[in-house]
Amino acid sequence: MDVKEAAGFSRTINHITSTYRKILLNPSYKYLFLLLGAPVHLVVFFVYMIQRNHDAYTAVVNRLRNEWLSSGYHLKLQEEIQDQLRRKAEFFQQQLSSEKLKRETERLAEQKFQEQLHDEAIKEMQLNGQSRLTFADTFESLIRRSAFFAISWIPGLLMYLMIILYSYPLLKFISERLVMTWFVILGVSVLVFSILYMSPMNPAANILGVTATQEQIEAFNRLHGLDQSYWAQLWNTLKGIFTFDLGKSFSGNEQVTDSIARKFPITLTLTVISLLIAMIIAIPIGIISATRKNSFWDYSFMFIALLGLSIPNFWQGLIFILGFSINLKWLPATYSPGNWLSMIMPVIVLGTALTASVARMTRSSTLEVIHEDYILTAKAKGISSRQVLRRHAVRNALIPIVTVIGLQFGAMLGGAAVTEKVFNISGIGGYIVDKQFIPDIPAVMGGVVYTAITISIVNVMIDMMYAFLDPRIRSRMKQY
Repeated sequence: MDVKEAAGFSRTINHITSTYRKILLNPSYKYLFLLLGAPVHLVVFFVYMIQRNHDAYTAVVNRLRNEWLSSGYHLKLQEEIQDQLRRKAEFFQQQLSSEKLKRETERLAEQKFQEQLHDEAIKEMQLNGQSRLTFADTFESLIRRSAFFAISWIPGLLMYLMIILYSYPLLKFISERLVMTWFVILGVSVLVFSILYMSPMNPAANILGVTATQEQIEAFNRLHGLDQSYWAQLWNTLKGIFTFDLGKSFSGNEQVTDSIARKFPITLTLTVISLLIAMIIAIPIGIISATRKNSFWDYSFMFIALLGLSIPNFWQGLIFILGFSINLKWLPATYSPGNWLSMIMPVIVLGTALTASVARMTRSSTLEVIHEDYILTAKAKGISSRQVLRRHAVRNALIPIVTVIGLQFGAMLGGAAVTEKVFNISGIGGYIVDKQFIPDIPAVMGGVVYTAITISIVNVMIDMMYAFLDPRIRSRMKQY
């Protein structure tokens, strides 16, 4: 190995060992990390136990123990503790047998003796510039041997992958959010399934009709596993979700995955378009209202925003159909995938509340920022108001705006069922509403899980935008 290769290997080892020590100090990661690298850690632990018996700390402790025992310090400590126990028993008027007094004295004396040995040994080592051998020290000493480093990659691959993720704050941040997403999906799945399971409605009776016999209902339940216990059905449902096999719906006997693959993109498309249009309209309106506070434009925009928040979706949709479809005949009353004109009214109805919320939040957040000291300082330096607004005010005001957008996107995606029903859109919202009255457990679970996954991914993107917009968040990411 030449000088450059040796230097590169040393830098790699230093990076790995420093990250290794950080992970062991983090209780949230420590035990999972030890488990992922169990084969490697077993070897390190074996070597650590051998080296610990011959390290500087053990030598100092053994020397101090011999000195203190030979000086009679341990016996003196026992006499002091025995005297304290007698006086305590006399004060509380307790009776102590000689045997119990002896056992308690020996236990407390040994405990105090060991504590004092440890403290004195650590103090002496610090004075001599020494430190106690740790598990991480043993790992570092082993991994600096190129042979051990190369061999350990096979059994410790997962451990090294975790070290790589932990050493890069952005990757670590994304990984944590993705893990949280799995827990969210699990929690949502268990909650929704439990509600459907406890529902008084009978899927077999609702699908087969009132003329169905008891034998037909029992056969239906056996076919779909509804005769099994709660835990068995829950396990089968969760297994299907995490293996991407949602099964067949009770009604129509169609593959749930295929049905959702057809319907979910429609709802997602409408929601994303509504979101983009709302942002394009609302953010400039909010900034104008903030920079022209208490003006005609400010009052007008905020009044319209208040109206947008107050109008129910279904009423707005019906008014649009009456006005633009029936009376003016400008736009089609129902949605058609091949006709982009049919998307105009659903997009506007779905995005009205979001536009109003984002406009009001943009105004409030911008007003709060433009009166900060750093804005006044920038203006005092001679920077134009437009540049101050663009470079400093708007960027710092975007954090709460992004939060509102993320929350409202989840509300739009989950609450699109009303808009879909009004405009006869075959989306995921209407699909879930139709299926939940049976209740068609596989279909409802599939729709809810797909929605939860999408909302969780959007939340991860929102969190990443926080780090992009605010350098303080990026610095905190590097520290933890």
